[in-house]
Amino acid sequence: MVSGAISMSELLLDCEKELFESFQEVERIALLNQERVLRAFAANKLTEEFFAEHTGYGIDDCGREAMDAIFADVFECEAAAVRMQMVSGTHAIACALFGNLAPGDKLVVLTGKPYDTLNQVIGASAHSHGSLVHLGVKYEELDLTNMLDTASDGEIRAELAAVAPARLYHIQKSRGYSTERPTLSNQAIKRLAALVKEVDAGAHVFVDNCYGEFVEEHEPVALGADLMAGSLIKNPGGGLALTGGYVAGKKTLVENSLIRLTAPGIGGHLGVTFNQNRLVFQGLFLAPSVVSGAVKGAMLAASCLARLGLKVDPSPLARRFDIIQAIEFGNRQRLINFCRALQSYSPVNAHVAPEPSGMPGYDDEVIMAGGSFVEGATIELSADGPLREPYAAYLQGGLSYLHVKTALLGALNQCAAAAPSSFLP
Repeated sequence: MVSGAISMSELLLDCEKELFESFQEVERIALLNQERVLRAFAANKLTEEFFAEHTGYGIDDCGREAMDAIFADVFECEAAAVRMQMVSGTHAIACALFGNLAPGDKLVVLTGKPYDTLNQVIGASAHSHGSLVHLGVKYEELDLTNMLDTASDGEIRAELAAVAPARLYHIQKSRGYSTERPTLSNQAIKRLAALVKEVDAGAHVFVDNCYGEFVEEHEPVALGADLMAGSLIKNPGGGLALTGGYVAGKKTLVENSLIRLTAPGIGGHLGVTFNQNRLVFQGLFLAPSVVSGAVKGAMLAASCLARLGLKVDPSPLARRFDIIQAIEFGNRQRLINFCRALQSYSPVNAHVAPEPSGMPGYDDEVIMAGGSFVEGATIELSADGPLREPYAAYLQGGLSYLHVKTALLGALNQCAAAAPSSFLP
């Protein structure tokens, strides 16, 4: 057990030395993504007039149109739609699913049981009025995540053939509230998308890309997926976007998603951006740098906490495919203590002690540490987890690497100094 302020500082320094080469790779990827963002801004002639506020219907909003075009270029796909009216990543995903599935169509999830909020959108394991299943969409579920490292293409094709044909195949990139499934790399998604289309040529592949943007060199829609969706208050908003979500991919599928957001005949042609254009553009500009800092912060937390006896996933030196770091505490109170310690080093509401509570869309109580400038923005440093075995916290975000490092050091020192409030085994 390492204790004392000086020894904790030395621990962080030693972990940083261990991670030096891995940090260099993170920064290499960030540079590639930053260059792509700048090229997209230049190619679409971003100018101050695109920051102007529009009202009412938002007819001919040149800022909205430029935003869509820039995001499409950054994500290397046919089309994108960035909308403040999407209230969350789950809402963006729901628009994509409802817009591209009709009664009688089949949806196949390829990555096991979806996380709690998306499970209610689908409505497979619990009745939800207005869910896909309630409206007549057929549903099947496979879990191919752990096969991708060991199974042959033929074995995976056989699994897919058993559920084909389907209209849409859904891939969840990130782990969700799970310590049992890995986050998928975009190369793994590329392989899976190609195998789907070999087995079921008329189907579309959809990716829930939440937490994954700018962590790798390319996004799923540049590598064979047909459509993806995510939240602006996660990675692509760079910490500046105040709300919103996006869909991106093939033009027809994006348009179908917007029909479900607004109405048939309206689609993406109307809708103001609530004077947020400047923030969204600037957030996108900062996103590669912010995401790289969050990834490095997650690696540092993994290295320190693993040395102090906690089980972490991914391991400190593992390649990263999203910004989430799972930390298992094995004990309800230790999980609560960790979230409270982290909260105390937040820029907002540092004086508040998080309490477990029920949340809409979740089956268990959830503890959340998130003193963020934008409510619920998980690109800002936060940690949360359901109060169930193995009592894991999912640490993510950090607008700067320095904040993650400061908060981690402070939480460790606080833990070492107050045994009843310890989160260490």
